[in-house]
Amino acid sequence: MSKQTLMWIAFNAAVVVMLALDLGVFNRKAHEVKLREALVWSAVWIAVSLAFNLFIYFELGRETALNFLTGYLLEKSLSVDNLFVFLLIFSYFKTPPQYEHKVLFWGIIGALFMRAAFIFAGVALIHRFEWVIYVFGALLLVTGIRLAFKKDDDIRPEKNPVLRVFRRFFRVSFDFKGGKFYYLDQGKFLFTPLFVALLVVETTDVIFALDSIPAVLAITTDPFIVYSSNVFAILGLRALFFALAGVMRMFHYLQYGLALILSLIGVKMLASKFYQVPVHIALGGIAAVLALSILASLIWPPQGEDRPDEEKINKDVKDIQD
Repeated sequence: MSKQTLMWIAFNAAVVVMLALDLGVFNRKAHEVKLREALVWSAVWIAVSLAFNLFIYFELGRETALNFLTGYLLEKSLSVDNLFVFLLIFSYFKTPPQYEHKVLFWGIIGALFMRAAFIFAGVALIHRFEWVIYVFGALLLVTGIRLAFKKDDDIRPEKNPVLRVFRRFFRVSFDFKGGKFYYLDQGKFLFTPLFVALLVVETTDVIFALDSIPAVLAITTDPFIVYSSNVFAILGLRALFFALAGVMRMFHYLQYGLALILSLIGVKMLASKFYQVPVHIALGGIAAVLALSILASLIWPPQGEDRPDEEKINKDVKDIQD
């Protein structure tokens, strides 16, 4: 058995153990995750990720470790912007705080499988058809431009096509039933709003993956590094959500920073035939743009018109239930 195969087996086994401990031990009972708990778990996941990066450094070398760190930082930064989308989804469906962790947990399980499929497909396409890298570059460039002009109004769960099809063929109740995804009523299955929220989270993550996977593939096409950096960023996503849920609106310039990062990575892929950007420059550029975006958000805080419109959210919730 090769060293690479052993690393794949050991890594996936470790992920399964961590997820089992998360759901079966530390979060066995549904509860609202408070800020202190979220900060502790965020620190734990970041520490585990950096420890794994150190392992990569000693086992696979400096360049591979830098690729992992760059991919991890890129995926983590894109996830921060996605967290606000999850916050709006929970607001739309009026999800009780004690059940949000459950939705995010199972949402992340689905995301791991989908990301794995996207990564292996992307790597295979790039290796078989070199011109695909230019398609990914153009996709990232367009995504970056669209992100720069994106408004909160663009996020409309009730217009999710998968949700519309689901509601056409299955019955949905208004009762959360103690955090269940479905239950039997007079011999018929009824799906709760919690399952509907999970469905929207899962389908939304597919859209996120279309941005993030090509971005990380611009850093490296090593499947293990792309996958592991994605997994560690996603595993810490739930804790990061609860830690930042109350302050995410402060970082209103982060959207523009991420738009610039995606656009620059798109240009990097388009120009890859003529010039290869060193990984340490890519890492430093991503870190600098993120730092400037956060600093600008703190210096110039959002005004009243930038805050969520609660009346509009409640109206959209009613539209979904109707």
